[in-house]
Amino acid sequence: MGIVFLVLLVAAGTQATPSVLMVPLEREFGWSRTTISLAISIDIALYGLMGPFAAAAMQRFGVRPTILTALTTIAVGVGLSSMMSHPWQMIILWGVMIGGATGVAALTLSATIVNRWFTTHRGLVMGLLTASTATGSLVFLPMLAAISERFGWRLVVFVVAGIAAAVIPLVALLLPERPQSIGLKTYGESADFPAPSDETTNNPIAIAFSTLMSASKTKDFWLLFASFFICGASTNGYVGTHLIAMCGDYGMSEVQGASLLAAMGVFDLIGTTLSGWLSDRFNSRVLLFWYYGLRGLSLMYLPYAFGIDFFGLPLFAVFYGLDWVATVAPTVRLTTDRYGKEAAPVVFGWIVAGHQLGAAFATLGAGMLRASLGTYTVTTMLSGGLCIVASFVVLRINRRERRAAAQLV
Repeated sequence: MGIVFLVLLVAAGTQATPSVLMVPLEREFGWSRTTISLAISIDIALYGLMGPFAAAAMQRFGVRPTILTALTTIAVGVGLSSMMSHPWQMIILWGVMIGGATGVAALTLSATIVNRWFTTHRGLVMGLLTASTATGSLVFLPMLAAISERFGWRLVVFVVAGIAAAVIPLVALLLPERPQSIGLKTYGESADFPAPSDETTNNPIAIAFSTLMSASKTKDFWLLFASFFICGASTNGYVGTHLIAMCGDYGMSEVQGASLLAAMGVFDLIGTTLSGWLSDRFNSRVLLFWYYGLRGLSLMYLPYAFGIDFFGLPLFAVFYGLDWVATVAPTVRLTTDRYGKEAAPVVFGWIVAGHQLGAAFATLGAGMLRASLGTYTVTTMLSGGLCIVASFVVLRINRRERRAAAQLV
């Protein structure tokens, strides 16, 4: 669990890096914010679209080989980006190469590890692993923004590439494939319970698409997909990518904007872990209703927060931060309950694809609206409104349990 947390932290930090590079690249090369947003949106989309194939590859080839390949690709791609001088190079390196590689070391990895290693406390563990995305921002962004401000953006990419490379030997030496490979039972399972096996000799692409075909015939899949699309659009797609640039519009420095994101990361670490604990004990639909609703209200408050001298932005950081990715653990719980422990990682991979498509849509859309309107206010309000819609959509997920209970009565 500790090694996987570290891998997820590095992937999250790598994903957050373009938000620090946006303004320096705009200044040095004269690239428009729309152009830079296009590369980032491709990165974010592939980050999600790789999820189901990554989960299937972990079943076919194993977790360790799959993650080692991803980390190596991240280190090489980020390092090569120090030499880019044209927009198409950023699209290839940050959009395609790094986006695809970080998508392997993402939420589907968390779901795979949770389902392989834990029978009890799954929600809590999923919350802790998901919190690594917040910790990645917390650890990386202020430091990277300070490096960029003092030494330039090229040193930033060298630092990120070095950190990714440093994790490779840790994974190679210390990450077991499954509990049974080191003589353990799945945590919470009785001693006489037969060891499960999710190994397969099937093609990972065939596994991913056959699972999609099966799940897409159910209404619950599309409800989960739609709600996570909005989740991505309202978190890393918009706030995670554009908040530093938005702060610049109000006269704040890049380090101040990155520090605000880091503060949100601290509260998200708390909120996401607590959300995992709650999802083990309470109805996940109700939890998601409150998470999306409160996030929507927080976003609608954001444009006014810049005008409030002392409490404005800190208040937003607390409430929005607590809710940043608190939605993940209840969504995984609903997916596992609906589709079963074996199929859940791949199904959740497709749901994460929806999350990242929403994020890519918001990244590009926010950049285009900012370029045409000169402000992020309209985008912020639209994002908040979508969250309010999602808060009601999630109440319709996996209602067959409720109907079955009613029939018994």
